[in-house]
This record gives sequence, structure tokens and C-alpha cells, in this order.
Amino acid sequence: MMMVTFSSLFLNYSIGQSGYVVDIDGNKYETVRIGNQEWMAENLRVTHYRSGDTIALVEDAGEWEVLRTGAYCWYDNDEQGYIIPYGALYNWYAVDDPRGLCPEGWRVPSEKDWNELIAFLGRESSAGGRMKEAGTTHWNSPNTHANNESGFTALPGGYRFSNGKFDYLGQVARWWTATAFDGDNAWYRNIGFFNISISTHWVRKEMGLSVRCLKVD
Repeated sequence: MMMVTFSSLFLNYSIGQSGYVVDIDGNKYETVRIGNQEWMAENLRVTHYRSGDTIALVEDAGEWEVLRTGAYCWYDNDEQGYIIPYGALYNWYAVDDPRGLCPEGWRVPSEKDWNELIAFLGRESSAGGRMKEAGTTHWNSPNTHANNESGFTALPGGYRFSNGKFDYLGQVARWWTATAFDGDNAWYRNIGFFNISISTHWVRKEMGLSVRCLKVD
């Protein structure tokens, strides 16, 4: 495994490409070790739970808005155009489904897991730049201070509003955490094309966001 070491006034860490993992559909994902954690280096695109049951594909905006069970979609309902490299968008009910969204031995990271990653990369105010894919192939300009030092390769897959509309492709990367805020909302992590930070917020569980999986210790 190739290892790379980065040092700065605030940061001294090693990262390395750790291999790959395959989901139940046969999709293969590169993974990266960052500190004591191993993360998928790509957004999830699975269409079946780990149990083998099908995740509901919901394209209709009205149906998406009223769902209180697990579902996924592709940005703009265009699988061919967006499955690679952005992956699928899932509502939080799919994240929370006991049948399992991530491959065997992997899980959707909690808010605590995200905090550990960000602390290892320095702090919220600067970790986003170390996580974003560099350049403007996928991110809108200016993609501020993006260097992907961590190997996380964050991509701006946009999201689906709880009313079923799509927006912000190229501008924003948002990933669910496995942590609920309350009965109607859950926590997520956000990186934008215009800043270097990664922020945390809560939003309605009907939203469609990207998912990254974390290897179980």
C-alpha cells in the first residue's frame, strides 16, 4: 500500500490507499485509510439492502415527498448520466433501515465518526479542502483550496429536496450521518465549492443525500 505523509503547522498525518470493497450489487469502490478509519473513497450507488431486498427507486416528486420508508434515486432521475461518478441519493429512512445500506462489515458513519475524521484532518474550518477532489472537472470554480490530501475525493453530487426537486450539482457535497436529530430530522455533513470548511447541519429525513460507508472496527 502506498503511503503519503503530509505535514503543516496544524497537521501531521499519513494516509494511504487501502484497497476496495464490493457491495451486494457487485459495484466496486476504492477505499482509503485516514487515521484509524477506513472510508469508501466514492459515493454509494447500491440499489439493494445488504439483506438482498430491493431499495425502492422513487422518481416521482410527489411520491418522494410523502415517503417515510427507505428510497433512492439518481440526480435528475438520470442513472446513466450521474451514477458515475456521483453515486445515488438516498433518503434517511434507507440509511436507518435495519436491513443495512452498506456492504457487510461496513456501516453508515455516525456524527461521532465524522467528528473523528475531521479532527484527524485538522478542524472543520479547513478539512473540507483536504477532502475535496482538486480541480474543476466536477466541482464548480473556484473549488476553493481543494487538494484532496486525505484521499477522500469528495464530489459535488448535489441533492434532492424533500419536495422531490433536484439542485446544486457541481456546487455541494452532502452526506448523511447515521445520527438522528429528532423524529423528523437527521444530521448531515456539507462541503461547498466556494469554501474550505466542512460543516454540520440537520435536515428533514425525506431529503435525498449522498452516502459514504465506513469500515466497522
